Amino acid sequence: MSVLAVIPARFGSSRYPGKPLLKATGKFLIQHVVDQVRQARHVQEVIVATDDQRIVRAVESFGGRAVLTATTHCSGTDRVAEVAQRPEFAHYQYFLNVQGDEPEIPPETIDDLARLIAASAVSENGAVSVAPREMVTAAVRITDSAAIANPNVVKVVVDAAGRALYFSRSVIPYCRTDGGLSRAGGPHLIYRQHLGVYAYRRDFLLRLAAHPPCILEEYEKLEQLRALFMGATILVHDVPFAPHGIDTPADYETFIQRYASQNR
Repeated sequence: MSVLAVIPARFGSSRYPGKPLLKATGKFLIQHVVDQVRQARHVQEVIVATDDQRIVRAVESFGGRAVLTATTHCSGTDRVAEVAQRPEFAHYQYFLNVQGDEPEIPPETIDDLARLIAASAVSENGAVSVAPREMVTAAVRITDSAAIANPNVVKVVVDAAGRALYFSRSVIPYCRTDGGLSRAGGPHLIYRQHLGVYAYRRDFLLRLAAHPPCILEEYEKLEQLRALFMGATILVHDVPFAPHGIDTPADYETFIQRYASQNR
């Protein structure tokens, strides 16, 4: 199994420009992400894919590897696909997409996705009995009713086999009797928050990036909807907790406090 982890990192984030280069902890924010991913046992190499030379220089300053990619990509998936197309990375079978604003992403989650994307059902005679998986992502059960109604929290509904049926910023599933807001911990409906980490088989990643953004993706601003629109299967892996992503200055201040507490 050969796995390359790619961390897309844009300088011009709409909500928090320049955040990969934040350094109040003594490390660049992007360095924290790289350090977490490097701990994953099933990843052979970690690459930062960015649109800005300043981020390239920062990554190289702490011994990481970064590549400069186009400024025109619609999503992190498209940026990862550009890396996958380059000859020096074409030998990797599987690619992981880890967001550049997840400094506390658990290495165990990355390993789980790497293992799942490479897994196939094998019969007794050694023959593969099901098609290889195309794409895997992660989710966590929601227990806070406020999160269910929050459009910044992306929800996912899965089928009986754990495959994604749909992702949305809206309340899904919608419980008609009470608006879906009081059953988060109930026995019948399970609400899941989608976590923006993905694993892809290389050939599928290239097909995905070659497909134009679909109307669902453009409406919801969720890149994974393109895969569902194409008819692809996305396996959703449940994890025990959601890491704290950095979307706002307040998120970063809270991260600084946690990091200081852990390193006293």
